[in-house]
Amino acid sequence: MKATTAFTVMAMTVAASATNLFVSDYNGYVNTYSLTAREGNYSLTSIFNTTECAPNPSWLTIDTNRGLLFCMNEGLNTVNGSLSSFTINGDGSLTHVENTTTPSGPVHGVIYGNAAGQRAIALAHYTGSAVTSWLLQGGGRFAENQELFFTLPQPGQNPSRQDAPHEHETILDPTGQYILVPDLGADLVRVFSWNQTTLQLKGLAPLQAPPGSGPRHAAFWNPYGTSCENCTTYFYLVSELASTVTGYAVRYLPNGGGLNFTQVFVSSTYGILNKPQGNAPAEIAVTPDNRFLVISNRNNTSFGLPGPNGTVIPSDSLSTFRLVDDGTLVFVQLWASGGSYPRQFSIDRTGSLVAVGNQYSQNIAILARDVATGLIGEPG
Repeated sequence: MKATTAFTVMAMTVAASATNLFVSDYNGYVNTYSLTAREGNYSLTSIFNTTECAPNPSWLTIDTNRGLLFCMNEGLNTVNGSLSSFTINGDGSLTHVENTTTPSGPVHGVIYGNAAGQRAIALAHYTGSAVTSWLLQGGGRFAENQELFFTLPQPGQNPSRQDAPHEHETILDPTGQYILVPDLGADLVRVFSWNQTTLQLKGLAPLQAPPGSGPRHAAFWNPYGTSCENCTTYFYLVSELASTVTGYAVRYLPNGGGLNFTQVFVSSTYGILNKPQGNAPAEIAVTPDNRFLVISNRNNTSFGLPGPNGTVIPSDSLSTFRLVDDGTLVFVQLWASGGSYPRQFSIDRTGSLVAVGNQYSQNIAILARDVATGLIGEPG
C-alpha cells in the first residue's frame, strides 16, 4: 500500500488490537496511520495528524512503556531546531505536551538513564555539530541538561559532506551504559558514558572509521540474545559515503572505561552484487528474531516497479544479510524498497512486515517478509 506524504522517518507500534504507524513528514506533519490486513493485502488509513512539531519533523522516538512520543524538528531553513513531546492516546491520536528550541539539526534521539528513576533523552544534531541532553520530568515534560558542540580542524576527504562534524544518530549499547553517536562529518563513532546523578554525558575514546567513509547509523547484536559486559557483542556500522557495512567485535573496558572495537567484517551494503554509483545507505536494523540484518539503500534505482498505464516506477532497495556467530555477514537478498530514497524503515514485532518510508517518491511501502528465510517480498 502506498500513502502520499513527504515521508522522512517513522516508528511502528501496536495500540490495542491495531497496528499504528507514527510518521514524521518534512512538510511539517506528524501523522498516525492505522495498518490493517485483508486477504493478504495491507492498507493504511490516516487517523490523525498534527503540525505541532513543524516545520521539519525528522525523527520520532517512542517511549512505549509510558505512552509518550518525542519528535525532533530538524529546522532545515531555520537557525534552530526543536524538540516536542506528545502523549499517545488509545485511539492512536497524539496530545501535545511541550515544545522547546534546540541547537540546529536534531535528527535522532534516544532515551537513557535509570528505568525506575531519572531519565533523559540525548539528541544528535547534524547541522548543529552537537549532542544535547534533556532531562525527562514525567508526563512528557523535559528540561535542558547539557549541550556538547564539536569542531573539525579541517574538512574531511569529502568536503561537500564533511565540512564539519555531523552527528547522525544516538544509540544505546545493549547493557545501557553507553551512548554511541556516528559522526558522518568527522568519520568517528563517538562514545559517551554519563554521570549517574546528573545524567550529563562524558566523552570517551571514539571508534575511528576509515577516512571519507561517513558513518551514519549502526546497530548492536548479541548472538545468544543476552546482554552483559562479558557477553559476545557485535556492532554493525553503516557508512553513507563509502556505502559499506562494517562489523566490529566489542569488548567492554573495565571500570566504565568505554568500548574497544575490533573489525571482523566489511562489505558493500550491496553484498556480493555490484554497488551502483551514488548509492547512499541510510538505515540499519536487526530483525526481531535476532537472525538477520536489514539495510536501506538510497539513490540506486536498482528496481523498476509496475506503474499505471504500463509505466515503470524506479525503486531503490533493501539489503538483507544473515548474521553469523563470528560477527561476519552472509548476503541473502536485495529487494525493492517500494519507492525512491528509503530514508528509514520499521519492522513489526513479528518480523513479518517491513514499513518503508521512501522520501523522494513520497510513499510508505508495506513489504511482506518471510520470517524463516529472511526474504522480503512484494509491497502490500
